[in-house]
Amino acid sequence: MTLVDQPSIPILAQAKRKVGLYGGAFDPPHLAHIALAQHAIRQLSLDELRVLPTGQAWHKDASQTPSAHRLAMVTLGFSDWPEIIIDEREIRRAGPSYTVDSLRELCAEHPGVSWFLIIGEDQARSFESWRDWPAILQMAQLVVARRRNPGYPEPIDAGWHNRATQTAIDLAFPMMDISATCIRAACAQHQSISQWVSPGIIDYIHRHNLYSQT
Repeated sequence: MTLVDQPSIPILAQAKRKVGLYGGAFDPPHLAHIALAQHAIRQLSLDELRVLPTGQAWHKDASQTPSAHRLAMVTLGFSDWPEIIIDEREIRRAGPSYTVDSLRELCAEHPGVSWFLIIGEDQARSFESWRDWPAILQMAQLVVARRRNPGYPEPIDAGWHNRATQTAIDLAFPMMDISATCIRAACAQHQSISQWVSPGIIDYIHRHNLYSQT
């Protein structure tokens, strides 16, 4: 049989890399943030998860902790996970920070990647107020992290369903009673936060006297 006569062998298309995007103020990053990142990597079979601390968030006031401190704490909190990359673009960007701008940049920088945008239920309920939300859905698969009580099959709140989230992936996440607001309040009252925050971040908060006047 000559080379010409040999049957052709189909060339399998290379599978796209699956990359998650997980943004937030992380003020401070706590154990639920880290657990959610780990859960997303496993459930979505992500090759990589990019954590994006927000810069000047368009929907929040300017009272949040300076970005340099939040970036340092995020680096401390997520440094043990090789699949996680800390992406600083929103902190470095001047002016209000919009998810659609970050996605456009990332799509241009990494063609051929499948993007998964991970948001919480509260963000899902207001998703249609985000800038260019239809464009976001064209560039990324929306993933909504629903919090569940252990032992209960139904979510605590299914009110996030709307036309923008109809095709969202449900990331069922066990409920963890932790919030950055409560952590900041506890710090202001000089109470322990060891049940919510990793030791390295607690040390950073104390060394830089963060949240003491909150």
